[in-house]
Amino acid sequence: MSPGFQQAVIKVENEKDFAELRGAIDRVFAAPEVEKFLRQLRKKDVGVRDFEAVLAGGFIERVDAMLAKAGKTAKGLWESLPLSDQSQAKEFYLVRLEQVDVKWRAKFATVYRVL
Repeated sequence: MSPGFQQAVIKVENEKDFAELRGAIDRVFAAPEVEKFLRQLRKKDVGVRDFEAVLAGGFIERVDAMLAKAGKTAKGLWESLPLSDQSQAKEFYLVRLEQVDVKWRAKFATVYRVL
C-alpha cells in the first residue's frame, strides 16, 4: 500500500505577523463575526474567495476588533510576510472559508459564488 499525499511542512519565517494575521482570519470566520464579515463583503460585492480584494478593502480589520484595536491592518501584516508565509496565510484563509457553517454559506451564497 503506497502512502497518500502529505503536504510538506514549510517553516513560517515571520511567526509574529503570521500568527496575528492567522488569528484575525480565524476570528472573522467564527461566530458571531462571520455574519458581519460576509455581510460587509456582500455590501461591496466582493467574493469571499478573492483574498486580495478582501485585504485591499480592509474587510478583516473592519470586523476583527482585536486587529483594529492594535492599529494594524490585515494587508499590512500580509505585506510584511515573505512569499512563503504569504502562501501559507492565503491557504489558511481559503481552507477556513470552506469551514464556515452551511447556514451562513447559504445565506451569503452570492459571496460564495464562483465566477
